[in-house]
Amino acid sequence: MTDTFIAARLREFAGPTIFSEMTGLAQRAGALNLGQGFPDSDGPPELLEAARSAIARGMNQYPPATGLPALRSAIAERRADDHGVSYDPDTEVVVTAGATEAIAAALIGLCDPDDEVVVFDPLYDSYSACLAMAQVRRSPVLLEYDGTRFTFDPDALRRAVGPRTKVLLLNTPHNPTGKVFDQEELEFVARLCVEHDLIAVTDEVYEYLVYDGLRHVPLAALPGMRERVLSVSSAGKTFSATGWKVGWACGPARLVSAVRTVKQYLTFGTGTPLQAAVAVALTDCMPWVDGLRESLEHRRDLLVAGLRAGGITTYPSQGTYFVQMDARSFGSEDGQALCRMLVAETGVAAIPSVALYDNKAAGRHLVRLAFCKNEELLAAAARRLADAASQG
Repeated sequence: MTDTFIAARLREFAGPTIFSEMTGLAQRAGALNLGQGFPDSDGPPELLEAARSAIARGMNQYPPATGLPALRSAIAERRADDHGVSYDPDTEVVVTAGATEAIAAALIGLCDPDDEVVVFDPLYDSYSACLAMAQVRRSPVLLEYDGTRFTFDPDALRRAVGPRTKVLLLNTPHNPTGKVFDQEELEFVARLCVEHDLIAVTDEVYEYLVYDGLRHVPLAALPGMRERVLSVSSAGKTFSATGWKVGWACGPARLVSAVRTVKQYLTFGTGTPLQAAVAVALTDCMPWVDGLRESLEHRRDLLVAGLRAGGITTYPSQGTYFVQMDARSFGSEDGQALCRMLVAETGVAAIPSVALYDNKAAGRHLVRLAFCKNEELLAAAARRLADAASQG
């Protein structure tokens, strides 16, 4: 008998995630935490008051398995107004326990064992675990820095598609690189999906947190793609309520049905009063989101300016909460070792990007920093990191 009862396909995920590990180290050291991506302030007051009101009105029992009708309608209206893609809220929208459940349910519900899923590398850590739970193989395509931005080799993406490929999993805006896939890249992805009859699952949780005058374009909005794309998003990042875990998936009924089939046996339903509040926020609080985006862009610039003034190389971030810096600025080739040193010796916590890479060599020197924190904390962290780099 083996010394573990964890299924073989999940053993590599048995320990704490890199986010839990670094947050734990930060808490024990009293460090400034630029590791885990959660803001240090609450979302719009209207959102919080709507949740309190829903609780007081008795909305504390199970919601429908597909989500509250008011929330599904608000999601559909938001997608139509902001992205020009229309969905039937009754059959083409399902509410989930965050985007993580939506992605897991999609992979489990759409794929058979030994199917293949194309992913862009680096990939958010839950993707690998979800793929393992679905018993499918990942086919990674590296996002490489070309001197100005992170991008992919179209030939490498084409080679990644094989006879068993069922799904292409796309994250844009992308964590951890901060990349926003542009129109040309999306059009190439769309052509490949059509050519090989692939389903695309798109993780768009940072859809409203895009900077420098750029615009998020959903893959589903491209001609001919609506019927083969499952679009996933969440209230957590949009409204600075990451602990609420209210997400959703939109797409043609045949794809949403696969998510719903799995989801009803995972969580069934979640957070009834929170769902009611998110419906209010999607309807009434988008001007607040515009202010959040402007604030995050300013905070990104503040952190980057402080790091660069200290001689630290950073990489462009077009969206999300994150910017990456180069461990080699500290005289180290090993971002993971550097992160442990930084939290212990400088009191700044970060995430080694290599933990999110399939190609470990490509991400070994990168470190991810979260700038969704207050300005004072970011300025202090930049000073500490600059001091450490000067001694490296």
